[in-house]
Amino acid sequence: MTVQHAPLKDTHARPGVWAVLKDYMMTTDHKKIGTLYILTSILGFAIAGLLAVGIRLQLAVPDNTFLVGNTYNQVLTVHAALMIFFFLIPIGLFGFGNWFLPLQLGIRDVALPRINTFAVWLFIFSLILVILGLWNGGAPGVGWTFYYPLSVDANQTGVSVLMVALTLNGIASLLGSANFAATIVNMRAPGMSLWKMPIFVWSVFATSILQLISLGGLTAAALVTYLELKLGLSMFNPGIGGVPVMFQQFFWFYSHPAVYVMLLPYLGIGAEIASTMARKPLFGYRVMVYSILAIVLVSLLVWVHHMFAVGLPDSWQIAFMIATLIVAVPTGVKIFNLIGTLWGGRIVLKSPTYWLVGFIFNFLIGGITGVSLGMIPFDYQVTMSYYVVAHFHNVMMFGTAFLAMGGLYYWWPKMTGRFMSEKLGLWHFWLFMIGSWMTFLPQYILGLLGMPRRYYTYPAGNFAWSELNLISTVGALILLAGGIVWVLNMLQSFRAPATASANPWGGFTLEWTAASPPAAYNFAHEFPTNFPTERPLYDWEQSGETLTPVDPKSIHLPVDSWGPFLTAAALLLMGYGLSFGWFTNYTPAGGLKPFFEMAPGALFASIVLYISIPLFLFALFKWAGTREYDVPVAHHHLTKYDNGFMGMAWFIISEVGLFGVLIAGYVYLRVIGAAEPPALRPAIWLAALNTLILVASSFVIHRAEQDNHHGKLTRFRLGLFITLLLGAVFMIFQVYEFTLFGVESDWKQNLWQACFFIIVGLHGLHILIGGTGVALPFYQAMTGKMDKYNHGSITPASLYWHLVDVVWLLIVAIFYAW
Repeated sequence: MTVQHAPLKDTHARPGVWAVLKDYMMTTDHKKIGTLYILTSILGFAIAGLLAVGIRLQLAVPDNTFLVGNTYNQVLTVHAALMIFFFLIPIGLFGFGNWFLPLQLGIRDVALPRINTFAVWLFIFSLILVILGLWNGGAPGVGWTFYYPLSVDANQTGVSVLMVALTLNGIASLLGSANFAATIVNMRAPGMSLWKMPIFVWSVFATSILQLISLGGLTAAALVTYLELKLGLSMFNPGIGGVPVMFQQFFWFYSHPAVYVMLLPYLGIGAEIASTMARKPLFGYRVMVYSILAIVLVSLLVWVHHMFAVGLPDSWQIAFMIATLIVAVPTGVKIFNLIGTLWGGRIVLKSPTYWLVGFIFNFLIGGITGVSLGMIPFDYQVTMSYYVVAHFHNVMMFGTAFLAMGGLYYWWPKMTGRFMSEKLGLWHFWLFMIGSWMTFLPQYILGLLGMPRRYYTYPAGNFAWSELNLISTVGALILLAGGIVWVLNMLQSFRAPATASANPWGGFTLEWTAASPPAAYNFAHEFPTNFPTERPLYDWEQSGETLTPVDPKSIHLPVDSWGPFLTAAALLLMGYGLSFGWFTNYTPAGGLKPFFEMAPGALFASIVLYISIPLFLFALFKWAGTREYDVPVAHHHLTKYDNGFMGMAWFIISEVGLFGVLIAGYVYLRVIGAAEPPALRPAIWLAALNTLILVASSFVIHRAEQDNHHGKLTRFRLGLFITLLLGAVFMIFQVYEFTLFGVESDWKQNLWQACFFIIVGLHGLHILIGGTGVALPFYQAMTGKMDKYNHGSITPASLYWHLVDVVWLLIVAIFYAW
């Protein structure tokens, strides 16, 4: 098949450092954003890997004093948090996803390119916030699970900054997931049905849905923990009737699906490698898709297997044990599909193939040990031992991470135009393979011998403990050597000129028709509109189809903007202020004191918090006031809904998940009689009045949206103004109610009141967010930024406002009427 590529760029002088930084700060190019995710993830992996070596050096011999006490706990916490939230999740889903999702769909960018820029910088700034915490009291020593009540112990430091960083990271992750889902549903190349998408696209789609449904659990756990630290609000405090184990329910509702968030994109990568390197179509393409979707469904029903030992009823344990065994079935089917794809193929034995085969072998062992942990009696015996540590790393480190490496070697020629060294690649692979087994196989045995996890030392004399720990530490040093070889391999590849062709591996999906590396506009051609299978390049070659050249000058891309970067930077400042300061000089232990009597560090952070709010609003309105395209462009979407609506519709799933988790927790506390309403609680008449106000505002903004569609701009602006006015009245009444109710009773002594302030207060925050969202299209309309080509943000703002109103109706029912 003949493909006409765009002319190569002029090879003039390289841009300076500032020019490159400025370009990446402002870019809306999904490939550059993917590069930012990958580089940041590799940095997170490097830091976490060095911390892991420190852990193993401490445990190499009995009674060691290299890392002791809370220092060891802090190193352990940061290692785990960075590996999970700043490497395994982002590099697969958002690094490779941003790079190759649009390319495989045959489009020029994602549905919401500026949201994409905002999300990547918010992700980067959340990592910076974690690092800043090291200079403000130290890292948290509570483990990546930050279990209650350890996380609210006054002797612990750094917990607040971890909660805020995870929340910011979560917002970025949700926005990225909604963006991907909207892109896949609304922006595929004409003729590409869902059942003709590459398997990697399906894996990203399924992972995005899983993130949107489940991440509310982690957010709820982090939010309630943070509010107890700052205000004394808690749903978990047993002193007022709370249930500490409920924290684990919240946390694991996300953090077990997170295992599949870390797995599914890599299964897609593995399938792409298998098909290309075996020179044959995927074995059981539809079965693979159904298996991915089955994993999404069942993974939401297995979280309690992390909690078998906490004393839950037998019926709960048995139900979740069965679900745990069931989820192994579609996962096993996926492995069978990979093996079936390789079976009988003309396998090209290059670096990506080695990583794939290594993954299949390693993950099979990890999966079997996972099934063993799903068996309740066995889990009782090993639940807090090194057996669990070995299993988790078996799945993640020398399972999932192997395909992260495989994806890099597979797509590196496309991303850079250069090949990595095969010799160094094999050194990297074998050092990782040998190092992984030397590190973690002894830990399986240590767990069975009774060595507990999370202990910083152990005594001499226990059978084989010393020898096995020493072997494990040697394995960690081999992994470190493998990581050094990997970095050297990437760096040395840039010393050679770009030599990779457009399709160096002979792949069958659309990204292999772009230049290596691709131009900003991805493709200098249009594709045929018939997609017989998920392997269009093979099909078109067989049928004689050709690609239609396009003049690159006719292609219009979104303009770069400072707005998303500055908005994310303002949230970094806000996160710093929320982590180390507060709006007032209030502490749960000391109550309210004069503002300027704070400690200097807290005072500085509180001032930064106040400064960050106008900076955030300025950046946001600057962003909204800049048109996405310099010229009028007709937007391509496959459904009748625009990309803004589609993105917000997917994002709302996450908001439903967040409120759903919190409300389910409150309802449980209420049903068991722990959260009984006080004699004096907020008046129903004020809630009814506020309900009338919010319902009226929903009708008003809906009418305004219709007026905008019919070109009645004056009525449209008036409708948005009335919506904002009604929202402001609602907030005034809400603040009055909160102030009155807060004075009448102590939320630190009454569980119902604590739940009320947490959930109703969170809804109030959403009113502020929704009101800001409505103010943006009002500003766009008043400044002439909206026309038939530039619709502004009215559709997503209206949809979000309706959500806020529906949530309020539920709140009135469970807090005021019940």
